[in-house]
Amino acid sequence: MDLGLDGRVYIVTGGSRGLGFATAQALVADGAKVLLSSRSASHVDAAASGLGPSAAGVAADLTDPETPGLLVREAQSRFGRLDGAFVSVGGPPMGTAAGVTDEQWRSAFETVFLGSLRAMRTFAAALSEGGAIGIVLSTSVKTPLTNLGLSNGFRPGLAMAAKDMADEYGPRGIRVFGLLPGRILTDRNRELFAATGDAATASARTAETIPLRRIGEPEEFGKVAAFALSPAASYLTGLVIPVDGGALRAL
Repeated sequence: MDLGLDGRVYIVTGGSRGLGFATAQALVADGAKVLLSSRSASHVDAAASGLGPSAAGVAADLTDPETPGLLVREAQSRFGRLDGAFVSVGGPPMGTAAGVTDEQWRSAFETVFLGSLRAMRTFAAALSEGGAIGIVLSTSVKTPLTNLGLSNGFRPGLAMAAKDMADEYGPRGIRVFGLLPGRILTDRNRELFAATGDAATASARTAETIPLRRIGEPEEFGKVAAFALSPAASYLTGLVIPVDGGALRAL
C-alpha cells in the first residue's frame, strides 16, 4: 500500500534514538523527509547521518519555549514545507506517585506535559489541511504502571489534551492522535528491567504477561506511527492506538 509519504516533511522530537528514531526510520523508508531533534548534538547528528540525505538534525530541548518555533523554521528552511510532527520525550524518573518529590513533579511537568503541549500547539499553527500530529504516550493512559507514578499522573492528562486538540484542529483538516507503546525494547525499557536487579528474568517474566509472548521491537512501533502520520490514515484523529502486543486488558 502506498502511504502517500513521498516528499512529505515531518518533525520528530526525541528523534535520535528509541521510538522517535524508529518512527523517523519508517517515515524515511517510505519517502518522507524528517527533521530530528534531541538535547544531545552528537546523538542527533549521528541519527540524522544514519538516515541519509532525507534527514537533518537539530540539538534542542522542548522545555525551552523557543524550541518548537525553531524546529518549524528549520524544517521549512531545509525542506521547503511541513506536513506533520511526531512528539516523543523521554520517560520521567521512576518512583511512586507518593514517593517522588515536588521538584520531580515540577520537572516532569515541564518536560513530559507542558513541553509536549507547547510543541503540539506550535506545530499545529504551522500546518495546513492534511497535516498530522502524533504524540508518544504510554499504556499508563489506561492502567497504572508499577513504580512509574509520574507517568501515571501525566500521560492520561496528555491523552485527553490531545483529544481536545483533535476537536479544535479538526475543522482545519489537521489530525491529532496518540500512541500507547507497551513493552518495546528501547533503552528506557532496558533501564526499567535493569532496575529490578535481574534484567534477564524481568524481561522474561514481562514477556509471559503479553499475549504475543515477546517484547516488541522499535521498528514495529515506528511502522504504526508512520502509517498514522500518513495520508493513508486521513480519517483517524482524536484516538489513542496501543502498540503493546495485546498487553492492555482494557479496550
